[in-house]
Amino acid sequence: MPVLHFLRDNARWVAGGFLLTFFSSFGQTYFISLSAGDIRSEYGLSNGGFGTLYMIATLASAATLPQIGKIVDRISVASTVLLAAPILAIACVLMAWSKSLVLLVVAIYLLRLFGQGMFTHIAMTAMGRWFAAQRGRAISLTAIGVNFGEALFPISFVGVAALIGWRGSWLVAAALLVLVALPLIYTLLKLERTPQSVVQDPNRPVAREWTRSEVVRDPLFWASLLGVLAPPFIGTTIFFHQVYLSELRGWPPSVFAASFAIMSAMTILFALIAGQLVDRFSAVRILPSFLIPLSLSCFVLASTDAPWGAYAFMALMGISYGFSSTLFGALWPELYGTRHLGGIRSLIVAFMVFATAMGPGLTGGLIDAGVSYPGQIAAMGVYCVAMIVIMTLVSRRALSRSNAKT
Repeated sequence: MPVLHFLRDNARWVAGGFLLTFFSSFGQTYFISLSAGDIRSEYGLSNGGFGTLYMIATLASAATLPQIGKIVDRISVASTVLLAAPILAIACVLMAWSKSLVLLVVAIYLLRLFGQGMFTHIAMTAMGRWFAAQRGRAISLTAIGVNFGEALFPISFVGVAALIGWRGSWLVAAALLVLVALPLIYTLLKLERTPQSVVQDPNRPVAREWTRSEVVRDPLFWASLLGVLAPPFIGTTIFFHQVYLSELRGWPPSVFAASFAIMSAMTILFALIAGQLVDRFSAVRILPSFLIPLSLSCFVLASTDAPWGAYAFMALMGISYGFSSTLFGALWPELYGTRHLGGIRSLIVAFMVFATAMGPGLTGGLIDAGVSYPGQIAAMGVYCVAMIVIMTLVSRRALSRSNAKT
């Protein structure tokens, strides 16, 4: 089978990328939010207060990432891992030892910058640069590391916390990074890969090598971001306020907890499907499709009180997440080339981190002000519908621009 042949020839690089996204979990919102109840209790924070603190720390990480992320263009992937992994472990230790709000903010800042930010950025930049004809497949197999983390880490965290407390769980996370993640990832990625194929698909013209300064002056870049930022904003918002939503709907905590498994399964399945589609048609051509299930998920969650609404939302969200996780790794090399991909992607990831920061803070403030949360979710669905139209125009313009250069 083609997939098995691909894995046989590229196992070490794909496994290294997979482990990077898997261990990025320690900086992802879903993992940090597992401690949210204990943090609010110990630090005396409201939902809006913790959301604001989280937003500040995440915005700071988003502002820092474009400068730090450029390092992937200057030193090897393995060397970048040697720098990033110990700092992420230190952030986990700070979460465990912090007794002050200042240290808590610093800990969250480092978790977001080096977990969600750098670990994901390193993985996707490496896959985008190392693979050409099979880029979609490589990125899809790498991206699902996050979903395996979503499936494994929450239950593990809860189990460990029951034995040694929530702070002890963060110490275990630090130990895993130092003793497992760092040596494994470094060993797998210390040998740089050269793309197997320099022969381009005739349906996918070669993009010129854009610099980051050129990219930020391209209107197509900003138009693309309008759609690209929707999944991280919406997903982070819903996950961050899942307890509040469950209380509004009268759902037991087990409803949302069980629905994460559905989302993870759908995300993995459709990430792999998207990888095949990207390699066959190109990321630019399938760009308009990824927001369709996301818009439907918002309308379902906003309009029903029945527990099945949570499961339907998570299934549809998983489809959109699967498409977007693969699509966003392949889109930027197609549009702007690979020579300056590290710097370009670091800017994009910074905006995505910014979106994940704005979601909890903005919606938390609106909740505290008495604005209907289901109404906010419905508004997110309307935004997605508008972005489907915009992404269709972006796709057509990008294809027209590429064809004009061939």
